[in-house]
Amino acid sequence: MGSDKRLGIGILVVSTFLGAVGQFLFKYAFGVHSLFIELIAAGFVAYVIATVMYFYVLSRMHLSWAYSIGGLSYIFTTIFAATLLSESVPLLRWVGVFVIAVGVLLIGLS
Repeated sequence: MGSDKRLGIGILVVSTFLGAVGQFLFKYAFGVHSLFIELIAAGFVAYVIATVMYFYVLSRMHLSWAYSIGGLSYIFTTIFAATLLSESVPLLRWVGVFVIAVGVLLIGLS
């Protein structure tokens, strides 16, 4: 795998992670009224950084590949929901997350 592709994957992973962080902060903000504005602002900052990183990758990689790697956001968001928000995630949803992970891996290798 070339260094450009590795760099693209790394940036996409961080970008999708930050997108999931933004989602988590938006959801968490509604439960913490005293920090609502700060958490919403932090969520927007995470989204802006994620978007700038994504634009960088799109300028250098194929859209079909880059967008597919974005499937990692489903994995990150489900993990955040289960661990940080104590949401119940049924087994069938975890199977779906696993299938997405395999798909992202296969696309990343292509």
